Amino acid sequence: MRLIVRSLGLTDYVPVWEAMRGLTDSRQKNTLDEIWVTQHNPVFTQGQSGRSENIIDPGDIPVVLSDRGGQVTYHGPGQLVVYLMFDLRRMDLNVRVLVSGIEESIIDVLAGYSIGATRERDAPGVYVRGSKIGSLGLRVRKGCSFHGLSLNVAMDLEPFDRINPCGNVDLKMSQVKDCGGPSDLSVVAEDLIDRLSSRFQFTSLDHRKGIGDSLVA
Repeated sequence: MRLIVRSLGLTDYVPVWEAMRGLTDSRQKNTLDEIWVTQHNPVFTQGQSGRSENIIDPGDIPVVLSDRGGQVTYHGPGQLVVYLMFDLRRMDLNVRVLVSGIEESIIDVLAGYSIGATRERDAPGVYVRGSKIGSLGLRVRKGCSFHGLSLNVAMDLEPFDRINPCGNVDLKMSQVKDCGGPSDLSVVAEDLIDRLSSRFQFTSLDHRKGIGDSLVA
């Protein structure tokens, strides 16, 4: 299978979200699957199951009510964000298999940096010694996924103290750099795309920069 991988650089959340929805709504059966790689300017996003009381003190950081699954989280520079626009019907995947494949891909990448990470039952994401290092938030429409994952690499973690991350009062956050891994997002992004493409059996990667018209096979 062929996969388009788009490198977007540092972006605002809302325009990328709108572009994801646009691609998903306009997909045809022969529209190629895409992965978008980005970092976002500082923003809190509240998922569909989020509660306002979990946003404690946002300060000057904007809050966006998103249509992804999950609760509140923070995005900012130094955090790797990967969006997966997959046709799940064509790939014969259900959401549970997609989520576990994403989590296992992150765990595999971290293992390559000698970071022992785990999954937790009933708490989607990836954890290192009880602290959360990778988060997931997905949406499926017309059998196709959008939104995706965030992996804390080398960022300012302070804004997470202004919320209850994922609705959990006691949850602490960690990042790759502080666990002894690389701080270069481009290195981590390349490793993660390799794992994701292998996990989901993409055999041909078409690397592009920016958001453009989706290709058809």
